[in-house]
Amino acid sequence: MWALKVAYYRAYQKIMKIVTYAIDWSEPQLLTGPGAIKKLPGFIKEKGLAKVLVVTDKGLMGLHLLDGMFDALKAEGVEYVVYDGTQPNPTIDNIEEARALFVENGCEAVIAFGGGSSMDCAKAAAARVVRPNKSVPQMRGLLKVMKKLPPFFAVPTTAGTGSETTLAAVVSNPKTHEKYAINDPVLRPKFAVLDPELTVGLPPHITSTTGMDALTHAVEAYIGKSNVKSTLAYAEKATKMIFDNLETAYNDGKNIEARNNMLLASYYAGMAFTRAYVGYVHAIAHNLGGMYGVPHGLANAIILPVVLEAYGSSAYKPLAKLADIVGIAGVSEADKAEKFIEEIRQMNARMNIPTGFTQIKDEDIDTIVSRAIKEAHPLYPTPAIFTREKLTEIVRSLKLTEEA
Repeated sequence: MWALKVAYYRAYQKIMKIVTYAIDWSEPQLLTGPGAIKKLPGFIKEKGLAKVLVVTDKGLMGLHLLDGMFDALKAEGVEYVVYDGTQPNPTIDNIEEARALFVENGCEAVIAFGGGSSMDCAKAAAARVVRPNKSVPQMRGLLKVMKKLPPFFAVPTTAGTGSETTLAAVVSNPKTHEKYAINDPVLRPKFAVLDPELTVGLPPHITSTTGMDALTHAVEAYIGKSNVKSTLAYAEKATKMIFDNLETAYNDGKNIEARNNMLLASYYAGMAFTRAYVGYVHAIAHNLGGMYGVPHGLANAIILPVVLEAYGSSAYKPLAKLADIVGIAGVSEADKAEKFIEEIRQMNARMNIPTGFTQIKDEDIDTIVSRAIKEAHPLYPTPAIFTREKLTEIVRSLKLTEEA
C-alpha cells in the first residue's frame, strides 16, 4: 500500500512539473539598490495609478520606515490608504480588513511593504478583491484564484521570504490553528523594490532567522525532484550568497553591501522555490506557526538541519554539490553532505538560534504531523517521501524541555 502511495505522489509531481512549463515565469520588474524606494512613487504615477492601498504592520509604522515613501507619494499626487493591522502570521480577518479598505476607498493598486506577513496579507487581500465570491479558505491550495490581480508592488523589508517573487500567500486560521498556502501564478508580484536601506534597522535575531528562511528556500528547492536549469542556478547562487553574507549582516547590521546581497539572495531563493517547491521543513514549520505562532524563519532555521539529516543518502548528491559551491571540502558525497548540514547547525549556533522548540506539546504532535502530511503529500517533490512514523519521529526530536 505504501509503495502505491509513493508511486502516486511521484506521478503527481511529474505531472505538476510538466504543467509548470505552461506558466509564464517572467521575473518581476525590479527597482534595486540603496534608495530604490524613492523611485517607486514616480514609477506608480507613470503607470497612471491615482490611489493605492499600502499593506504593512504597526511595527514598521512605529519605526516611521514608510514616511519617505508616503512623502514621495504625496509629491507625485498619488493618494494612499494604509492598512497596518497585519499580524506576524496574517489571519483571515487581516485579509478581509485589508480587502474592505481597498474596495471602500476605490483603490487601484496595492503596495505590500514589510516582511513575508505583509506580502501574504496583501496578496490574499488582492485575490479577494478580484474574487469577491470566494472565501479565503476556498482559495486554499492550487490555482483557486485564476484572475489577474490589481497592480501589485512588493517592498520587502527583510531578506528571507522571497515573497516579492513567489506565487504563494500563507494564511493562518486562528480558530483552527491551521496555517496553509494559497498558490496561484496570479499572486506573483509584477513589480518589486529591493532597497537594502530598508533592512538596516533589522534586529540581529530577525536578520538571522529571515536569512535562514531564504537558505531553506534555496536548499529545499535544490534537493527536490522538480528542478529545471534556471531553478538550480538560482538556488546555487542564493546559497553561496547567504553563506558569504548572512553572518556579516547579522554581526554588522549597517553593512549595506551585505544587506544588499542578502536581499538579492532572498530574491533568487524565491525564484528557485516558487517553481521547484519546498519540502518537509516548510510543511512542519507552517504547522508550528499555525499551532503556536512560531515565527516562520525561526522555525525553518531550527528544522532545516534535522530534516536534511533525516533524508540521508537520498539527498547526498545535491547537498554535496552545494558543499562544493560554498567551499566545504570532503572525501565523498556523503562526507560533504554531512559537513554541509553540520555547517548549517554551526551557523545557527553562531547566530544564537536554538536547536528545538519548547512550545511543542506531546498531545499536539499527531495533529502537527497530520497537517504536515496534508501539506506535503502529494505536492512536494522531496528527495525521499517520509511515512507518518518518520515525520512523527522528526517532530518529537524537535521538542525541547523548558530547561534546555
